[in-house]
Amino acid sequence: MNDGNTMRTIGKTGLAVPPLGFGAFKIGRNQGTKYLQAYDLPDEAAVGRLLNSILDLGCTLIDTAPAYGLSEARIGQSIGHRRSEFVLSTKVGETFENGRSTFDFSPAGVRRSLERSFRNLRTEVLDIVFIHSSGDDRRIIEQSETVSILQEYRSRGAIRAIGLSGKTVEGAILALDWADLLMIEYHLLDTSHKEVITRAAEAGIRVFVKKGMSSGKLPPDESIRFVLGNRGVTSLVVGGLNFDHFRENWRIAMLCQKNEA
Repeated sequence: MNDGNTMRTIGKTGLAVPPLGFGAFKIGRNQGTKYLQAYDLPDEAAVGRLLNSILDLGCTLIDTAPAYGLSEARIGQSIGHRRSEFVLSTKVGETFENGRSTFDFSPAGVRRSLERSFRNLRTEVLDIVFIHSSGDDRRIIEQSETVSILQEYRSRGAIRAIGLSGKTVEGAILALDWADLLMIEYHLLDTSHKEVITRAAEAGIRVFVKKGMSSGKLPPDESIRFVLGNRGVTSLVVGGLNFDHFRENWRIAMLCQKNEA
């Protein structure tokens, strides 16, 4: 279960998240992935068992996206009735349908994506929404209306916190001007965002790390300890379909935090 001392708050939102979150990619998509090994999508019953077990373990951060195929709808169906028990993170900009990803940062596209997420996730409030960048971080931030639309939803309470899940150091630095959070790639093989983590911490902006094991290429124990060893990291988001593996990752994360306390 959660130790209250391990929870981290996000600005003035009142949201509190554990050092390890669950990334829900694999429950909804198995095409066009960067994982070394292929996998079958679990059925609805297996998804329900996995998600409920993760919540029962004490992991109260669930990260998803429209780009994760069936993921949002499956979360809504399996644990929508437990919505008050977890912090829900999703994204806008990328969608995966009919076996392919597409990006749409037009005002209409962003609004459609948000409204679809509300329906699929069976919620009236999205705790965290990241811009799911195509890699052209600067253009999305400076030349689209995506940031202002997210700010609009946040101002009326439909979104509690906003941020960038980007791909470039430049984009992450630009996002420090408006984001509540950043989601970045950071692991033993790629420390290019290390200075971004430091600058975000100085600005009071929380940082979620994605691909902390380099999409399964790095050993979990060493990877988790490395990522969470950076005090500027708020949470490491890890995925998977095996609950026993996730439980072991959770144990390692909790030990990391206790050792630093």
